[in-house]
Amino acid sequence: MGLINKIRSYGELVMFSHTLFSLPFALISMLWAAKGFPETHTILWILAALFAGRNGANALNRVIDADIDKRNARVSGRHIPKGVISKSEGLILSLILLLIFEFSAFMINPLCFYLSPIALILFVTYSYTKRITWACHLILGITCAGAPFGAWIAVTGKLSVEPFILASAVALWIGGFDILYGTQDIQFDRKEGLFSIPSYFGLETSLKIAAVFHLAAWLILFSLYFIIGTGPVYLAGLVVIGILFMMEHRIVKPGDIKVMNWASYHINQIVSITFFVFAFIDFLLRR
Repeated sequence: MGLINKIRSYGELVMFSHTLFSLPFALISMLWAAKGFPETHTILWILAALFAGRNGANALNRVIDADIDKRNARVSGRHIPKGVISKSEGLILSLILLLIFEFSAFMINPLCFYLSPIALILFVTYSYTKRITWACHLILGITCAGAPFGAWIAVTGKLSVEPFILASAVALWIGGFDILYGTQDIQFDRKEGLFSIPSYFGLETSLKIAAVFHLAAWLILFSLYFIIGTGPVYLAGLVVIGILFMMEHRIVKPGDIKVMNWASYHINQIVSITFFVFAFIDFLLRR
């Protein structure tokens, strides 16, 4: 395999494009915390930590789940089960990225570095949660919600209530669409003894739980209008996001991979971009 193809395979392994989920929220959190634009070196280290942490965690997830993925016909074509990338390669890639994450946290400020082991614990343990609890979707959401939470602390160097609120919205949003994604594997999870909300509660109840998660996430984002003091452009963005949520739940069709990819991933990538665009314009206008 050529170098370019190998790099492309590594990018696909860590689902590099999925960085779009939490990155926009982290960037807005950074701007809100700074009440402006932070210094360039702070922005660069935040970006380094976000990319390294997210992709390192994804690579580790692929290594940990490789044997399970191999038995699941829907995902057996992934890189490690298929033999395109070995487990050792995936593990080395993950370790390198997580070391970059730790170094970035160290370079940002002491509080980020002191709290970084919590993120590492979540990165490592998330992949095992589906073996012990149906709350794995929410734990994934909490893990990803560390991005906006960490970005705020990177700027301020202290804890405050605002990043907790934004992070809770992100956790519920990601947990909700991960439940939708998990509906595709209800029978497989039950056969393998794996835990998920869909396999435990059934299809119909799971769809309702996911909808409740997204409604709660939207309401929390709306509360930030009062807490942060955002403007009408931010509210306009929330209207668009609300419409996207309704579309997502309307088109859900378990068993149809293309539709489920749109509902679980593509629409939510649009959600995150929409949040960033409207919140950023609102931020610029209020400045």
